Amino acid sequence: MTAKSLDTRRVRSQLELKDRALASSAEGITIADAGLPDKPLIYANAGFERLTGYSVADVIGRNCRFLQGPGTDPKAVEDLRAGIREKCAVTVTLLNYRKDGTPFWNRLSITPVRDAAGVVTHFIGVQSDVTEEKQAKDALQKANARLEAASLVMKRDLAAAEEVQRSLLPLQMPNVPGMRFAYKFRPCADVGGDCLNVLSLDDRHLGVYILDVSGHGVAAALLSVTLSHMLSAVPDRSFLYQASPDNPSRHCIAPPAQVVTRLNRQFLRGSGVPQFFTMIYGILDKETAELKYVSAGHLGPIHFHDGAALPIREAGGIPAGLFHGAAYEEHSVTLSKGDRLYLCTDGILEAENSAEQQFGVDQLLETLTRNRELPLDRSLSSLMESVEEWSAPAGPTDDASILAIERSDS
Repeated sequence: MTAKSLDTRRVRSQLELKDRALASSAEGITIADAGLPDKPLIYANAGFERLTGYSVADVIGRNCRFLQGPGTDPKAVEDLRAGIREKCAVTVTLLNYRKDGTPFWNRLSITPVRDAAGVVTHFIGVQSDVTEEKQAKDALQKANARLEAASLVMKRDLAAAEEVQRSLLPLQMPNVPGMRFAYKFRPCADVGGDCLNVLSLDDRHLGVYILDVSGHGVAAALLSVTLSHMLSAVPDRSFLYQASPDNPSRHCIAPPAQVVTRLNRQFLRGSGVPQFFTMIYGILDKETAELKYVSAGHLGPIHFHDGAALPIREAGGIPAGLFHGAAYEEHSVTLSKGDRLYLCTDGILEAENSAEQQFGVDQLLETLTRNRELPLDRSLSSLMESVEEWSAPAGPTDDASILAIERSDS
């Protein structure tokens, strides 16, 4: 056998191997003649037959556009035509139709074949059924769109709840001769449930409260709204008043223990997800500067006398809304001239730094002591600045609130 015969057999063997490889490919493979009008197909493999349902005899001599149908995107078709027109490689994903009319998503890649002179003589097409991939991608996009829409609604709800929460805070403190009042409120990133107020109960008495609803989000904010209405200065709808013993048609101020006990009973009656809250509620006598108060699972008042903090009283009590029959003990503290009284929520105490260390009671007392010569409002601002610095850079994870009362020297 001559060397020429061996070369011929080797070339024929390689061509047969390529033919078998093309025929056995799972992908559909076609070859179109670029030199003929309408660029008809001159080859289609078995993979194309399996993919489309058309036999080789059905497609030879035809342009591959017969796979298109009513759902085929004109933009994808134009991209394909532009690639062929410009004789460059192009890949598109378009909806095609099998011989029996069933649709499938086809990822079609067209590659030009050039001769030695650089002239495009043929186009090779590779078709892949990507229906499952396309459906999964579409489903993911729809799910993401639904999540984005739900997230937008939630953000709007939280923004509205935050506005409602801020609206509960007093616009201004009462103007009482010999007394000063101030508060600071620092919201966390999520909506929380802190609420506070100083309000007039009658000519001589003020109601003073600060509370912290468990949890975050809209539910906590809504409970704060409900509590603010229950703790309003409107006698016929407020828990701060009771029917007068002498005349049931009239109202008188309810003792702090009774107010908190009624709140506890009220929220134990509810169903669904349980919510509770801690609070201090007290009645301040403007003439004597005595505060009679009850604590429900809350840090007791911080009393500064002669510029120094007195030991924090163990006010006791359990959060409202947890247990039937919870009893609340009444306490009192009287402010001398120059004294200050601070009520705060645990968002200050539990503020964490980057090492997950809490701000804590000791540091709170130290900061208030350091600021004792500052005006009341400024001392609270300085405290909040210290808490902000402590919790940076992560920021607050809970609302932080503080309410202060000062009996002035004058």
